This record gives sequence, C-alpha cells and structure tokens, in this order.
Amino acid sequence: MSMDSIVTLREIYGPAKVRSVKKQINHLDRHCIRFISLSPFVVVASASASGAPDASPRGGVPGFVHVVDTHTLLIPDSPGNNRLDSLSNLVESPQIGLLFMIPGMDETLRVNGTVRLRSDEGAIVPFAGDARIRLAIEVTVTEAYLHCAKAFMRSKLWDATRHIDRATLPTMGEMLNEQTGTLSPPETREEMLERYAKDL
Repeated sequence: MSMDSIVTLREIYGPAKVRSVKKQINHLDRHCIRFISLSPFVVVASASASGAPDASPRGGVPGFVHVVDTHTLLIPDSPGNNRLDSLSNLVESPQIGLLFMIPGMDETLRVNGTVRLRSDEGAIVPFAGDARIRLAIEVTVTEAYLHCAKAFMRSKLWDATRHIDRATLPTMGEMLNEQTGTLSPPETREEMLERYAKDL
C-alpha cells in the first residue's frame, strides 16, 4: 500500500510519543550549546527551490560551529570542491536542517532554522584564525532537539570492532576513474590524502 497521506501513516504508527514532542524547543539551551561545543561534525541538509535535496558533511575542530547566542549559529564554509550544492540551495530556499554528532556518543542534536549567507567581517571574525574562510552560513534557530541513541546503537557506528577495512573498497581514485570514464592512472590514496591535507 502506498503511503500518500499523513493520516495513513498515523493509522500504521499511531501518535507521536509525548516526550518526543515536548523535547522540541525553539532555541539553543545550555545542553544544545554544550553539545555543539563538543561536536566536530555536522550534516547540513538543504533543498533547492524546485525541491532537489542535498545532504553535505561539514567538519572541523570540536566547536567549529560558532554559537552566537541562543537563537543564532555561524557555520564556516571551509574550502571544498566548489560544486556549491548546499550554498546554492540555501540561496534559493533559505531553510536548513542540521545533525550534530560527537564521536563516541550515540545521541545526536538536530537543529532546524532559516539562513542567510554572509561574507561581511562580522560573520568572518569568529573564524579569523583561518584565512581561507570567505563565507559563513548564519542560522536562525527555529527548532532544536536531542535525538535518541537507537540508530547508533543499532549500527554500532563507533564500535571499532565493526569498522570495515579500507581495502574492502577500491580507492577513491579508482572509483572516480570508473564513474567518469577516465583512462589515466587513478590517483592513489596517498596522493589523495596529501592533496586534501592542503585544505584541512
């Protein structure tokens, strides 16, 4: 049966649990702020004006996302591949979803809001130690809530004994050569890591 309405979904799943609804707040409380200060990784979700979705990983030192106040975040735009998928989406449709993670911790923090892209000095000053930052994503928080640990418990994501040997898959260079039809010798993993190191 095709799920074509919320009513149909609720007939299968029933109502949301009371605590899961009550935990959603419209600002960053002290627990959210502390979580962000310890997080070195966030997934940025966006969509274009036509609805084309994108989810992009962003990383840095713990706390690389700057908390301006209880309703505002600044996310630095570090050097990348210049596809600008997320940034282009945010220009067209200024809504954002964020999923913050802390290595070794099974709970995550979800933050939703509206955005504007800023390249002025006021937005860049918090990242003054990195001359490569030319733009920041300013997020006005509309929703924030801690997400339960079940997905990470099921996947055992942080369990080193469950980690896959990198050699299980071809190198990135080998996969990209096949996907792009490139006939030249693939970039080795060592060459890739050396190239990436310049932008870290």
